[in-house]
Amino acid sequence: MPSMYGRCDEVSSILLFDLFGVIARHQSAAGRRRLTETAGVAPAPFWEAYWALRPDYDRGDVDGPGYWNRVADALGTRFDAGTTARLVARDVASWSAVDDRMVDLIGELAAAGRRIALLSNIPEELAVHYERHQPWLARFEVRAFSCRIGHAKPEPDAYRWCLSALGAEPDDVLFVDDRQENVDAARALGLHGRLFTDADALVTALAPR
Repeated sequence: MPSMYGRCDEVSSILLFDLFGVIARHQSAAGRRRLTETAGVAPAPFWEAYWALRPDYDRGDVDGPGYWNRVADALGTRFDAGTTARLVARDVASWSAVDDRMVDLIGELAAAGRRIALLSNIPEELAVHYERHQPWLARFEVRAFSCRIGHAKPEPDAYRWCLSALGAEPDDVLFVDDRQENVDAARALGLHGRLFTDADALVTALAPR
């Protein structure tokens, strides 16, 4: 049966996907609650510190324990070794759910011979978890994890790293992300960009016209 993904008007040759919010799901409410309960801190200051300090963790400038030590310092508290280990593990668990329809789509695209790649803001502990538990990652020609390339979206060098690894020109690539700022940054460098809303809309966009 011919594939519906052989050609697409919206992209020249390569599809570059974000991970979280596109293929993998964002943190669940239950996962977020477990983190604040483990930290023993009120949600508002906890999440302010969590996100403010996240870029260095995503970029690989600090490891999991180092990140949580920084969070504790920002909150004016201290996490002992056991609490830190639980925070690392529960943080990973909170980001571990995937969208099965999108996983299927990745398989369909790969089977159709489409060039696909991944660009994700992700810390090392979470990257290792995905590599161990999600075999579909092997479908991607390039897996650009921010913690390993030293650049995080929307930094221009994150996209430039992918272009170099793919041996591609910007016009060759359609970047798919659920955050407008990341799509805009890709477009500023000459990549095509699509804001992800749901799997069905993406399937429609990728179908040949």
